[in-house]
Amino acid sequence: MSVYDKLQALNITLPPVAVPAAAYVPYVQTGKLVFLSGHIARKDGKPHVGQLGRNMSTDEGKAAARAIAIELIGTLQAACGGDLNRVRRIVKVMSLVNSTGDFTEQHLVTNGASELLGEVFGDAGKHARSAFGVAQIPLGACVEIELIAELA
Repeated sequence: MSVYDKLQALNITLPPVAVPAAAYVPYVQTGKLVFLSGHIARKDGKPHVGQLGRNMSTDEGKAAARAIAIELIGTLQAACGGDLNRVRRIVKVMSLVNSTGDFTEQHLVTNGASELLGEVFGDAGKHARSAFGVAQIPLGACVEIELIAELA
């Protein structure tokens, strides 16, 4: 099953590439690796504001991370010249979770993105990962995720 068949089966429509909010580009390719800039959680087109452990649950954070993964896949599609079947491997995911000092479930929040990448890309979606708790994310977003992928 192609990546596009999987997206269709999951009822996922990829969004257009988001316009950067500062002085950076959405992605950079060097050799066969493509580095996607961090994508923040959005809800209804605006930053999904919140802090895990204060006013957001782990499940809400996980849903936000899943939504970010969809946006990352949209950006990855642009980086692939429109053909996600060129993705050989999702190499690394780094997740920043806006959380209180005593919140310790950043890894569970990040699973929202990791699990979706596995569903869409199969074995090629299995990746190395880091998940960090941070005091704040730009625009007050609850989660920010960046990704590195290898292209064919």
